[in-house]
Amino acid sequence: MIPEELLKVLACPKCKGDLEYREKEQKLICHKCKLAYPIVDDIPVMLIDEAEEIDE
Repeated sequence: MIPEELLKVLACPKCKGDLEYREKEQKLICHKCKLAYPIVDDIPVMLIDEAEEIDE
């Protein structure tokens, strides 16, 4: 689980926009860029090359 304080300061590395935390999927979602950043061992992997494209 990502602490609320950390979620407040995290931003998409591509567009600097807000991220949605999906705890069940262990991903941070940028709806503007349509990218999902994985969370591995409770650490967000905020690398554009590691993000996966999403359809929503």
